[in-house]
Amino acid sequence: MPMMAPRRSGIGRRRLLLLLCCCCALAFPCHAQLATTNVSRSSHHTAANSFVGTYGINYGRIADNLPEPREVVRLLKLARIRNVKIYDAEHSVLEAFRGSDLNLVVAIPNGLLKDMAANPSKAMDWLNENVQPYYPSTRIVGITVGNEVLGGQDPGLAEALVGAVRNVHDALVMLRLADQIELSTPHSEAVFAVSYPPSACVFKDDLMPYLRPLLDFFSRTGAPFYVNAYPFLAYMSDPEHIDINYALFKRNPGIMDQKTGLHYDNMFEAQVDAAYYALEAAGYPGMEVRVAETGWASAGDPTEAGADMGNAVIYNRNLRKRLFLSKGTPHRPDRVLKAYIFALFNENLKPGPSSERHFGLYKPDGSVSINIGLKGLTSSSPPSLIMQFKVRLHYHSQRMVPYLIRS
Repeated sequence: MPMMAPRRSGIGRRRLLLLLCCCCALAFPCHAQLATTNVSRSSHHTAANSFVGTYGINYGRIADNLPEPREVVRLLKLARIRNVKIYDAEHSVLEAFRGSDLNLVVAIPNGLLKDMAANPSKAMDWLNENVQPYYPSTRIVGITVGNEVLGGQDPGLAEALVGAVRNVHDALVMLRLADQIELSTPHSEAVFAVSYPPSACVFKDDLMPYLRPLLDFFSRTGAPFYVNAYPFLAYMSDPEHIDINYALFKRNPGIMDQKTGLHYDNMFEAQVDAAYYALEAAGYPGMEVRVAETGWASAGDPTEAGADMGNAVIYNRNLRKRLFLSKGTPHRPDRVLKAYIFALFNENLKPGPSSERHFGLYKPDGSVSINIGLKGLTSSSPPSLIMQFKVRLHYHSQRMVPYLIRS
């Protein structure tokens, strides 16, 4: 059928104009619409790809004696750890991870949040400097904006957090990276008003003006709620009333949440479920809880109960076994639990009590510190008696000493 010329009626012109407007609107959405569209489009894609398996590690570098980043990449591959989180965007680390096939989460430190909240161009500048030159050959799967901001001592920083997250997200949208890089912010237990029993957990009222917009935003993007969960710190704060076996995943009577009837045989799962209950009470039942930090110190001050190598080995070994089960918690059995361990290395320049410098699975030379069955760059065992004997025998034979030295 030949195409007929359009009728020149007013109705026809209006219909044609309306059609053209709709086409233009679809082809050229405004910036606000684009951001909203991308937020919803990325809802589960980014979160699903930001973490492989269930086990990750925090690579802190507050030390002056750590291996070069390329050696760290080799160590991570030997240990078969694929998910890595750092606390900045150090270029030597980003370069070392290039082509490694390891998932890397970089961080915007707290000190940059106020500038980023006040000036959107700062967020774009940061991405252009620390992400664009490396992505995608360096597999940057996430950006954490600040760390443990809420519940801290600086209310101005809490106010800046929301604005910084939004500006970084808008910059990611403009760079067409919002669907590839997950945006999040880790929280400490200080955001909770009460956490025992787990079903009673709620957020602090005075933090809700900051938490609400963050949770609204992350519920749209599909990002998890990241929490730093430390049974070690809980036990250390009250060793007289907390069973250390409960904190270490060892056999113990556990606790019963009387409201829900759920039984917990370890504190780690209780802490995670407490966060789930707080999210539900705030109106976000669908949000995943993921652990940004957890660990146990292998040494500490005399006042730091439980900080010793034996407990650190037990906790980290049992935690690894628990995560490798790839199952959920008593309250969320269908939501696989994932966690980043703290930390990769002992960091000798970290301030604070001695425990802060003894969380590492590895010593600075790449040998194993907390032995949970992972490989190291070097042996952590002292030379054997036979080896010591051979070395001494060789040394003295060179000097023509005709006797052996006892080991």
